[in-house]
Amino acid sequence: MADRRDEIISQQLEIIRSMTEKNLGNLTSDLEDALMIRKTGKKSDDGAASENKAAPQEKTEAEEAPAEPLEKLMEELDSYIGLTEVRSEVKSLINLAKVYTLRRKNDLPVADMSLHMVFSGNPGTGKTMIGRFMARVYHTLGILSKGHLVETDRSGLVAGYVGQTALKTAKVLESSLGGVLFIDEAYALSSKGENDFGQEAIDTVLKYMEDHRDDIVVIVAGYTEPMRQFISSNPGLESRFNKYVDFADYTADEMLGIFKFNCKKSCYVLTDGAEERLRELLAAAAEEAERFGNGRGVRNLFEKVLSAQADRLSALEEVTRDNLMEITRDDVDAASRSET
Repeated sequence: MADRRDEIISQQLEIIRSMTEKNLGNLTSDLEDALMIRKTGKKSDDGAASENKAAPQEKTEAEEAPAEPLEKLMEELDSYIGLTEVRSEVKSLINLAKVYTLRRKNDLPVADMSLHMVFSGNPGTGKTMIGRFMARVYHTLGILSKGHLVETDRSGLVAGYVGQTALKTAKVLESSLGGVLFIDEAYALSSKGENDFGQEAIDTVLKYMEDHRDDIVVIVAGYTEPMRQFISSNPGLESRFNKYVDFADYTADEMLGIFKFNCKKSCYVLTDGAEERLRELLAAAAEEAERFGNGRGVRNLFEKVLSAQADRLSALEEVTRDNLMEITRDDVDAASRSET
């Protein structure tokens, strides 16, 4: 059965390759993840399907990316599903930065403006996505020289011995210069005892922010209440992080929209009551969005549906192109059972 299933996945890849090069990368990732989940219970990159949190990834761009037209970036922002209040807040930040940049270009005095931000909300609500988007916007406006994003957390900044944390944190900061440093669950840096070096990391970040104020933006992110306590506990943090963006949980309709978007970009169609069944599942998920994982949970569900579809197709004598593109109610039901 496993060999037959792998053959079906290979057929899916080959047929879709002939249909569209544009979506090939997305589909290849989806199918490979579906196969890996079936075999190991994990995604190929040990991502969201794993029960253990992945190690932080510091994502950088070696070279400066070309600035993108601001109009295109604003169109992209408007296309994001949900995030209504976030998009409004982001537009205000962009307008503020635009005027600041124009005043500088016209040799007018400008007040010191802090672009550092606090992103608060449950996991899977789009915080990292918006952080990466802001890096691109600030690059376009000429505020950041590169416009990349470096993502890390406590384990990427704190070492186990005196003096090492400052060096480790400085290395991450250097890689972030010209872009955005995104520190997830930043409150984990708060002192946990006499021999904890989290405060050393905080002090290093604050000094670097001051020394390189013209070419780095720091975003700290995490759950809402712990983030507010973290910022208010330190005058240095409170003076530099005065812009808060709160990320609400996705509604059931928004999560369904995300699922259907994934289907569209990867050449899948929902048939035989699949959408109705998905709506039921996501309505229940919205009631406990934090546990489900919001947008991240939708991604996980999508991958499980692909795995269930591959199981169903592996039992067929002949598989057509239409078969490869169809997601049925049975596929969704099978995926939902694997959730429990």
